[in-house]
Amino acid sequence: MAAAAAAAVGGQQPSQPELPAPGLALDKAATAAHLKAALSRPDNRAGAEELQALLERVLSAERPLAAAAGGEDAAAAGGGGGPGAAEEEALEWCKCLLAGGGGYDEFCAAVRAYDPAALCGLVWTANFVAYRCRTCGISPCMSLCAECFHQGDHTGHDFNMFRSQAGGACDCGDSNVMRESGFCKRHQIKSSSNIPCVPKDLLMMSEFVLPRFIFCLIQYLREGYNEPADGPSEKDLNKVLQLLEPQISFLEDLTKMGGAMRSVLTQVLTNQQNYKDLTSGLGENACVKKSHEKYLIALKSSGLTYPEDKLVYGVQEPSAGTSSLAVQGFIGATGTLGQVDSSDEDDQDGSQGLGKRKRVKLSSGTKDQSIMDVLKHKSFLEELLFWTIKYEFPQKMVTFLLNMLPDQEYKVAFTKTFVQHYAFIMKTLKKSHESDTMSNRIVHISVQLFSNEELARQVTEECQLLDIMVTVLLYMMESCLIKSELQDEENSLHVVVNCGEALLKNNTYWPLVSDFINILSHQSVAKRFLEDHGLLVTWMNFVSFFQGMNLNKRELNEHVEFESQTYYAAFAAELEACAQPMWGLLSHCKVRETQEYTRNVVRYCLEALQDWFDAINFVDEPAPNQVTFHLPLHRYYAMFLSKAVKCQELDLDSVLPDQEMLMKLMIHPLQIQASLAEIHSNMWVRNGLQIKGQAMTYVQSHFCNSMIDPDIYLLQVCASRLDPDYFISSVFERFKVVDLLTMASQHQNTVLDAEHERSMLEGALTFLVILLSLRLHLGMSDDEILRAEMVAQLCMNDRTHSSLLDLIPENPNPKSGIIPGSYSFESVLSAVADFKAPVFEPGGSMQQGMYTPKAEVWDQEFDPVMVILRTVYRRDVQSAMDRYTAFLKQSGKFPGNPWPPYKKRTSLHPSYKGLMRLLHCKTLHIVLFTLLYKILMDHQNLSEHVLCMVLYLIELGLENSAEEESDEEASVGGPERCHDSWFPGSNLVSNMRHFINYVRVRVPETAPEVKRDSPASTSSDNLGSLQSSRRPKVLQRENSGTAQVFSLVAERRKKFQEIINRSSSEANQVVRPKTSSKWSAPGSAPQLTTAILEIKESILSLLIKLHHKLSGKQNSYYPPWLDDIEILIQPEIPKYSHGDGITAVERILLKAASQSRMNKRIIEEICRKVTPPVPPKKVTAAEKKTLDKEERRQKARERQQKLLAEFASRQKSFMETAMDVDSPENDIPMEITTAEPQVSEAVYDCVICGQSGPSSEDRPTGLVVLLQASSVLGQCRDNVEPKKLPISEEEQIYPWDTCAAVHDVRLSLLQRYFKDSSCLLAVSIGWEGGVYVQTCGHTLHIDCHKSYMESLRNDQVLQGFSVDKGEFTCPLCRQFANSVLPCYPGSNVENNPWQRPSNKSIQDLIKEVEELQGRPGAFPSETNLSKEMESVMKDIKNTTQKKYRDYSKTPGSPDNDFLFMYSVARTNLELELIHRGGNLCSGGASTAGKRSCLNQLFHVLALHMRLYSIDSEYNPWRKLTQLEEMNPQLGYEEQQPEVPILYHDVTSLLLIQILMMPQPLRKDHFTCIVKVLFTLLYTQALAALSVKCSEEDRSAWKHAGALKKSTCDAEKSYEVLLSFVISELFKGKLYHEEGTQECAMVNPIAWSPESMEKCLQDFCLPFLRITSLLQHHLFGEDLPSCQALLIQESKWKLPHLLQLPENYNTIFQYYHRKTCSVCTKVPKDPAVCLVCGTFVCLKGLCCKQQSYCECVLHSQNCGAGTGIFLLINASVIIIIRGHRFCLWGSVYLDAHGEEDRDLRRGKPLYICKERYKVLEQQWISHTFDHINKRWGPHYNGL
Repeated sequence: MAAAAAAAVGGQQPSQPELPAPGLALDKAATAAHLKAALSRPDNRAGAEELQALLERVLSAERPLAAAAGGEDAAAAGGGGGPGAAEEEALEWCKCLLAGGGGYDEFCAAVRAYDPAALCGLVWTANFVAYRCRTCGISPCMSLCAECFHQGDHTGHDFNMFRSQAGGACDCGDSNVMRESGFCKRHQIKSSSNIPCVPKDLLMMSEFVLPRFIFCLIQYLREGYNEPADGPSEKDLNKVLQLLEPQISFLEDLTKMGGAMRSVLTQVLTNQQNYKDLTSGLGENACVKKSHEKYLIALKSSGLTYPEDKLVYGVQEPSAGTSSLAVQGFIGATGTLGQVDSSDEDDQDGSQGLGKRKRVKLSSGTKDQSIMDVLKHKSFLEELLFWTIKYEFPQKMVTFLLNMLPDQEYKVAFTKTFVQHYAFIMKTLKKSHESDTMSNRIVHISVQLFSNEELARQVTEECQLLDIMVTVLLYMMESCLIKSELQDEENSLHVVVNCGEALLKNNTYWPLVSDFINILSHQSVAKRFLEDHGLLVTWMNFVSFFQGMNLNKRELNEHVEFESQTYYAAFAAELEACAQPMWGLLSHCKVRETQEYTRNVVRYCLEALQDWFDAINFVDEPAPNQVTFHLPLHRYYAMFLSKAVKCQELDLDSVLPDQEMLMKLMIHPLQIQASLAEIHSNMWVRNGLQIKGQAMTYVQSHFCNSMIDPDIYLLQVCASRLDPDYFISSVFERFKVVDLLTMASQHQNTVLDAEHERSMLEGALTFLVILLSLRLHLGMSDDEILRAEMVAQLCMNDRTHSSLLDLIPENPNPKSGIIPGSYSFESVLSAVADFKAPVFEPGGSMQQGMYTPKAEVWDQEFDPVMVILRTVYRRDVQSAMDRYTAFLKQSGKFPGNPWPPYKKRTSLHPSYKGLMRLLHCKTLHIVLFTLLYKILMDHQNLSEHVLCMVLYLIELGLENSAEEESDEEASVGGPERCHDSWFPGSNLVSNMRHFINYVRVRVPETAPEVKRDSPASTSSDNLGSLQSSRRPKVLQRENSGTAQVFSLVAERRKKFQEIINRSSSEANQVVRPKTSSKWSAPGSAPQLTTAILEIKESILSLLIKLHHKLSGKQNSYYPPWLDDIEILIQPEIPKYSHGDGITAVERILLKAASQSRMNKRIIEEICRKVTPPVPPKKVTAAEKKTLDKEERRQKARERQQKLLAEFASRQKSFMETAMDVDSPENDIPMEITTAEPQVSEAVYDCVICGQSGPSSEDRPTGLVVLLQASSVLGQCRDNVEPKKLPISEEEQIYPWDTCAAVHDVRLSLLQRYFKDSSCLLAVSIGWEGGVYVQTCGHTLHIDCHKSYMESLRNDQVLQGFSVDKGEFTCPLCRQFANSVLPCYPGSNVENNPWQRPSNKSIQDLIKEVEELQGRPGAFPSETNLSKEMESVMKDIKNTTQKKYRDYSKTPGSPDNDFLFMYSVARTNLELELIHRGGNLCSGGASTAGKRSCLNQLFHVLALHMRLYSIDSEYNPWRKLTQLEEMNPQLGYEEQQPEVPILYHDVTSLLLIQILMMPQPLRKDHFTCIVKVLFTLLYTQALAALSVKCSEEDRSAWKHAGALKKSTCDAEKSYEVLLSFVISELFKGKLYHEEGTQECAMVNPIAWSPESMEKCLQDFCLPFLRITSLLQHHLFGEDLPSCQALLIQESKWKLPHLLQLPENYNTIFQYYHRKTCSVCTKVPKDPAVCLVCGTFVCLKGLCCKQQSYCECVLHSQNCGAGTGIFLLINASVIIIIRGHRFCLWGSVYLDAHGEEDRDLRRGKPLYICKERYKVLEQQWISHTFDHINKRWGPHYNGL
């Protein structure tokens, strides 16, 4: 009616023509204001219609866009302007209309004012950095944005920072998810009263405009979606979404306006009437109609129906009883297998990949269709979600939908809608190509909805959430089922998931399972699940799909061609889809009241297991050679049993099935244990590595408590309830070692190769030991378990805190309350372990903080059984034993090789007492007796390990002997006696003393035993027929005929002994029953014959003989109670015993004696008979051979060890001497013969060819050197306080005060006023990019080096260096190097005749120096030596970049080279000073002087510098030593004068003078040069001082000096000299410049004589330090002794890296959001330079220049090729050195001394000062290349 009226009125509306056409920009604001006014009238019908018409007009103007997106011809629709124009126009209109004529921004502000911001609700996407605080969280999914986290108070809490994987939202303010104490200041609950009520007219327009806007958006989505044959392509969908970006962003902005606007949006989105009016597609509007059709098509194509009929299941009206009936019907259908059908339209990819395995489709008879196929949309919200799913969850839409969540009403509506679409989500996810991205986005939404218990409960009740989830999961898995091949391949009815399918391989099921786990964590929801029988049945049905998946079949012939990696998928699936929900359910079964739940689960679990046994046709024997590690049904059953006994006080027997079922239950878990032993014995080696991978994953820390632990527990339960003889015989049979257990020395094993026998026997015994000693589920408390786990891990190796957390299996359900880092963890850790702080190895390898077991743990708690259970790698068991041995040796408790210690166990829970019957059954005793006998007789294939386990089992049996048996018992024969001649009873204590005389065995005819005659009267028994334990008794077989009936088999095994005690005639007739026919190859066994052995031993006598054998002495055992009877009465048997086999035997005998007087007597008797030595059994020649062979091998092995050890120690001492050769006095290792006074030549050893000899012109020797450009010198600063890394916008670092900057300024100043060529001689360069030369001190012939380089070039392996750039490693010490510095042939420095002081006067010397400099330095003739000198000079030049060599204004001028060469010398001297700590008192690195190559370097430099002879006119030496008249012509020819000598840098002059002299230099010439230059320096110092004084001071000094002149010591006094300098300088203009005033202002204080003297000293010291060093290197003189002068601080402070803040978070918070200066985006990998603080993008393409990325560029500009960067997102430091880089490590460690690379754990990190010092030291001493080993090329990509 209303619509019709509106249309009618629309025709006569006068204002319509004035409405702006969409193209014209008429005054929108006026229109909006007019409409707002019209709408605020009480009768607003007219206004509403006008607005409708306008919106219709404006929003339809966007049609062309949709047409364009749909790929139709946009022009036909008449779109004016570009496709974007109309759309922007529409948005502008919407904004104007919402604001009602005002400004849009003001409108936003106004709405924000009404925001009751109780919740933060900030939504973020993947990679956002958020925080999680476990102390404040109620739900473990709780997360906070950084702002809320830092504004809340979380000091001392257990929190961490993390990078969001899927996206999330901030929970601050939501008390359902976190405790209120953790809320930040902004969201601490505000009462709603102080928020004013929203005025009606503010949001009135929004209520009218938004429905149309949202409808318009939906129409777009409908039109943009074309349903092609194979699903729309990624590209089309993205195109549509891009076009819609502005609209969705507009909606998103609306949600950010706060609560008031959100509630309007909620009204619009959930109002059903609005939706109906706009979208029903009735009406006459063609557009709407068309779009409605597209919508229906989309629904249909998604396999969904649009229910016309109102009664079909919808969210609002669930039809009663749908849930249970439909689900149960559905289960009925699933049980029967439908037709095998591979034409499944959903999954085109499945059938090809599977080869012959066809996919199984379950018949879909009575599935609950409504859950899967029906969708009815009743509001905008529902349809929006539908399209969001259709478009595969576009990020923008997800963010918009989540931004609305703080609105409570919306939250409920949205959750219900989400649940309603759940099945559709699953279908879309399965088809999606981008399932990873989609999974993340689904979870992003669902985790916000389902973490809230209240909401989850509501949806469970109202929308059948659990039914939907379980059904959807079942459906999902159904698409990839195949027939199980376990057991009976042909007739099996069981189906399992196929782990090769994408669904499992890519974890596509993950989002759904994760939601399921999430809702099960809520108690109210889990209780509903556990009470609903229908659901439990469905769920067990789901779990059974995983039962027996990924079946392994042992390859017996050739190696498998293709190793499948499906096992990853299988283990992940069982853990996530079966185990995690199980732990979730278990966490709600903690108290007595929940017994009912356990009974339900156990009941349906057993039913499912029974169905499974039936489906795979299981009778009694597992099929041979196959194993599956996946038995989730067994594990569900086991874990619920354990919980029932531990927490709910249920009677175990009330939930156990009958014996037959128990027998079946134990088979498969036992099969896994046996297979583990087989895999470790290399019997599965043909299946490839993956089978080892499975065996390891099965016990690995994340899986063990959902896999091996429940399996062993289940076996323990079975063992405690079944007949022990049956159980023990089954174990030995499964492990295939029955045939080995014979007294005969030879036997035939039909099922096992001889080489595997030993390890399989060890496996079987170890399994029994674990089974009998493990108490994880049999009575240990949680804290005891935690402690045992921790001790086991620490005993294997020292561990870091994080790896311990990772290795200790926690209850995998995250909500279980055992949180890693919880208090119990920390307290247990501090109780059992000591913390070892992180230390530095001298090699530079950095240790983390480690925990190591306390001594008392080794002493009392080390438990080998637990270690064996938990080791993934077998070597860890050995490692634990080695550490244990070391501890015992060190603490002096036991010197020898100890055995694994015996540990007393915690007591058993009463329900499991039956387990100990295993120790008291005859079968086990027979086995133990046999093994002891075999060990004593040295039969083959037995090891110390076997003996150890046998003794362990005997000791366990004695500890757990039932009741004190009376001594009479022994004499009572009882009826049993007659048919059993092995042992009288089943108690170990009495059986130990029972003597066994003769045994009849079955042996091969060749065996030595056959020859003996058997005594006629043997009460013989036949252990050999342990082998025939599989054969049923003949009588029984005749009676019943069927060997397969299970009960019979049970009977047959009931008494191991009955079978044994059978006459030989029967034994010969027996044939094996059909079941085991697969085992032995027919005809393989040779003839067996019966022999009778004489034994005459009891277990006790065997033990005593064993003692003799182990100790190697006769009569070594002496019963200790004979001396001290007390021992028996109160045996002081400790809980824990160290020792080896001998002590073990003694312990056992003592326990046996103390438990029974008879035993005591018998032991004494045996000891009294002086036992003759055990007669060695007749060893056949063949056996002797093998024994000898073994022995020989062992000896050879020992010899080899010894040799290797010796070799290693030799090598070590050789290295030490080699490295130590270069002692500080001499520069090169040389041999000096002091006897001869004549000049000895220096002798060098070549480390390649090993010859020694002098270096000669034609075969020069060279030093191995590393040349590198360095800017360390330039980083010296002259102010005291250290520079800090900037951590806010205000802090910046300016490089004005660095040494490099100051020198640059100085050079450019000189170049402004003086002649260029002269300027270049007045200073030094190389403060930045100077070349530093270092050597390891080893020498080699240069021709040897060349061939070495050739061989490296051809060697294509792993080098971390580039041979083409001349890089290599020293052949002796492997230090990195890149050049060879030739040694100048000539005399040895030490005995240098040039050094003897001459008595020439200073004048003569000055003349000599001048003459020597004047001689042209013609390059020596073309010798090999000179060629090498040339090439090394080239290397030195190429080491640094051109910009660091060319300072001249005329490029390529020779002055540049000249300057560069003497600056290299300067750089090396200055750096050495810095390494010495800035002064000569070798406080710094005294090693720096150790391997200096300055001498050789000087030769090379001098040789080249003398090629450039300085014109004598310009030679500064003349100016320094002669008074010349100014030659006026000279001055006027040049435009620019030369640099006055007073402005020259004296140290540079010194180097020029020295290098211009012919080498080697004479000592007196050197001294002469220094004296002359010091005069200049002193004058400069005085001049500089005088400039600093004020005018008055100057005149005062001038006069004071003049007065002093007359006194006697006038020559020496600096005052006199100062006054002279001042008066001389008065003649010039120097003092008349304006500069002096400023100086005077700076230093208003009067100068005291002391301060003046100090000032002069400071000026002169740097020069003196350099000269001392030079003298030390050139003439081998000692450095001057420590005078106070030399210690004084120099002007420049030593270079340092930037100071870093204490807490890493301060750096991270500032830099990880900082934008790149080039592209203003936040870089993906930000980094910061630790030398200068520059912010750079690692690998950032935005900052790339000529193929160099920013870090590499910066390393060249800032450090001349060396860069030290801190990677912000990884907390790691990376070093760039030239073309290589390496990860250095982190200087930030957490509270446990560990790095956190990539911030994975997100714990707070603190600076480790020691590490930072090490880094700085390596930087200053240029040793990165030597210390860090892992270098790789960066190809300029960093």
